[in-house]
Parts: sequence; structure tokens; C-alpha cells
Amino acid sequence: MPFTATVLTMFPEAFPGPLGVSLIGTAWREKGLWSLETVDIRAFSTDTRGFLDDTPAGGGPGAVLKADVVARAVDSLPGPQRPLLYMSARGRSLTQARVKEWAKADGIVVLCGRFEGVDQRVLDARGFEEVSVGDAVLAGGEAAAMVAIEACVRLIPGVLGAADSLSSESFEDGLLEHPQYTRPRTFEGLEIPEVLVSGDHKKVAQWREAQREKTTRERRPDLWQAHSAKSQLKGAKPEEK
Repeated sequence: MPFTATVLTMFPEAFPGPLGVSLIGTAWREKGLWSLETVDIRAFSTDTRGFLDDTPAGGGPGAVLKADVVARAVDSLPGPQRPLLYMSARGRSLTQARVKEWAKADGIVVLCGRFEGVDQRVLDARGFEEVSVGDAVLAGGEAAAMVAIEACVRLIPGVLGAADSLSSESFEDGLLEHPQYTRPRTFEGLEIPEVLVSGDHKKVAQWREAQREKTTRERRPDLWQAHSAKSQLKGAKPEEK
């Protein structure tokens, strides 16, 4: 069975969105390397009008998705146990390390919240892992779900083609990726760095590594600190450039 991403959502029409285009979409529709399915949470409401939310306990604005409705939707899923993810601004940050673990499973189940969120009891009872894609609040979990799914799917062998295209990406070794260039050699008076057109592969590799360290140090001091500490443990402190 291919890696299967199941999305529990009030708006199944939002999918596949960007998951259906380019190499990710081709790997799904033409190669069968992964599959995508949506489950409409509204179908599990016992209310004749299809309502699946209620007012927050303790008062306050908005509405909360009901535990029993979400539980029925989750419990309806067949097949082997897969990681259960709930996209939430209060969740743990999405990281490449976590994505790698999920990508090794048979797939993932992603719950998309709306309104003020989901009743905490069903998240606890079913073992959902709360996941945040950034320090910002969205109207719902659908866009965040697409981020998590794409991050997993692109790691499936054959989806991106060349396996070595993943080796020097951001976060793979704790550093951000180096800047990229291509023809034309001159663009609006700006030149491609001379070292990249020198033909000297050793110098190119050294330049790229220096750029990765510089970019990480400037943009993500948290990553740079962790990378430096890890390098020191190995007895090789990164050279300041």
C-alpha cells in the first residue's frame, strides 16, 4: 500500500489544492506512490442540520468542534494505525526531523480544525499530536494540513526523482540551504558569483558551505547555536566566516 494521507475536514473541496500539481501531483495520480483521501466531518454529525460544533464550555466567543463528532470520523477510518495530527497554532513546531518519522509510516491522518478549535477530550482520547506550521493563526487547518502532507510526500522515494536532491536542503544537517543561481550570467547588472562559474568543484563546495553557515547564523541563530554545539561535541567547531 502506498503512503496514504487522510484529511478530516469540513471542507473537502479545498483538496487537493497544490498537492495535485507538479511532481507531487504526478507521484499521486500517475505513479501511485502515495494517495490522498478526504473525510467530511459533517457526515458524522447526528444533528439534522449537520452541525458539528457548540459554544465553548465556560463561555467566550466562537464555537468548538464537538468531541463525539470528531471521534466518529476518526473511528471510521480503516487500515493500519497511522500518526494522528491536529493542525493547531498551539502545537509543537513542524520540523524536518518529525516529518522524516511520519514519512516512514503507512501514512498520516490530519485533522483540520475550525472556529475556536476542537474539544481537547477527543484529542487526548485518540492520541492526536498537535502540530503548528508557524507562529501565526489561520482560519482553519486545511492550508496547514497541505504543508504537513507535502513535507512528508516529497520524502517518499521516487517522488522527486533524484535522491541526492534532498541531501543539501535546509535542515538536513542543521543548516539552511545556500543561495541558488542560473543563467543568464548577468541579470540587471548583477552577476552570478564568480566561483560558481569557475569550474573548480572544490571551491564551489567550500563557497556553498560558507554561505550555508553565514545564512543560518544571520537568519536562524537558534539553528546555528544548535549546530555549533553539535560540532563542538564532535571536536570540530565551525569556522567563523
